[in-house]
Amino acid sequence: MGEIKQGILGGFSGKVGTVIGSTWKDVSYMRAMAISVSNPRTPKQQTQRGKFAMSLNFLRSITPYVREGYKTYALKCTPFNAAMSYNLRYAISGSAPDLAINYEHALVARGSLMPVFNASASVADGKLTLTWKDNSKMGDAEADDMAMPLVYNKVRGEAVYDLNAAARADATAELALPDNWADDALAVYLAFRSADGTRVTNSICLKNDAYESSGSEGGGGNSGGSGGDGGIEDDPLG
Repeated sequence: MGEIKQGILGGFSGKVGTVIGSTWKDVSYMRAMAISVSNPRTPKQQTQRGKFAMSLNFLRSITPYVREGYKTYALKCTPFNAAMSYNLRYAISGSAPDLAINYEHALVARGSLMPVFNASASVADGKLTLTWKDNSKMGDAEADDMAMPLVYNKVRGEAVYDLNAAARADATAELALPDNWADDALAVYLAFRSADGTRVTNSICLKNDAYESSGSEGGGGNSGGSGGDGGIEDDPLG
């Protein structure tokens, strides 16, 4: 039985007919009860579930990074779920069983801070080197904005990153890579955040090695400086 807590105009909790009421982050919401379907594994449903699993496996290896990179978009959901929503829509292509991540379309950070231009990435001797043109004072760009490089290993489903690699004015940054990544296919991203952490740029993909995957991407692990495992967070509005 549902309970109305603030009169007829207030939210409610519990079940009323086929509607369930609850609150999350002080926001009242309603959702319909799940209904059974005669064929729960239609091609469309398999594609949607496959996209969800692929996006989840990609993002859970970089959960702490995503929490920083998407926090300005997490108004009524968690940063992780904001990242899930965006990348499900724009970064996963194809139909089950032939799904793939479009790494160049994926955003590991999303925001309105002025990005850098003429950025490049190179990998040699177990190290990532990034360079960019310092554009401090262009728009809202500041010299002390912090570079946030991230390298995702497509083969292992792991990532390494640094949320404070260098200042925008430095125009270069380095990131050490694990020794056993030498011959693996990588995707390299770069984003910036303001010194006080309130603004973030969209991430840009600077390197996207070719890689043929079979099925969904491997689950995220952790290595030095990498994100720990994380699942979809409890966000009914996400």
